[in-house]
Amino acid sequence: MPQLIERPTRIESAGNKPKIIDEYVGRVNTKEATLSIAKMQSPGGWVEPGQRPAFDEYTVVLAGTLTVKHEGGTMTVRAGQGLLTRAGEWIQYSTPDPSGAEYVA
Repeated sequence: MPQLIERPTRIESAGNKPKIIDEYVGRVNTKEATLSIAKMQSPGGWVEPGQRPAFDEYTVVLAGTLTVKHEGGTMTVRAGQGLLTRAGEWIQYSTPDPSGAEYVA
């Protein structure tokens, strides 16, 4: 039987400015340890600490621009585009554009 997820849980974010993370599926909202689905809203000028996630991460940008630093350089992911980061890769997300970004990861 399908399970309705009535609402996300707001998660505190890391970074230099507050970012909104609304987790629909994951450790906090559904007690799911193998998958996370969250909607993010990051303000312009936001930068998170670099990381090496232990899982593959899929990101779809809904609005704005997301900048992703990686060991090979930097890439820009725009609204309507997606990104796949493999487990163990070093990445650092930011939204230097003043309008920020909205995305699902």
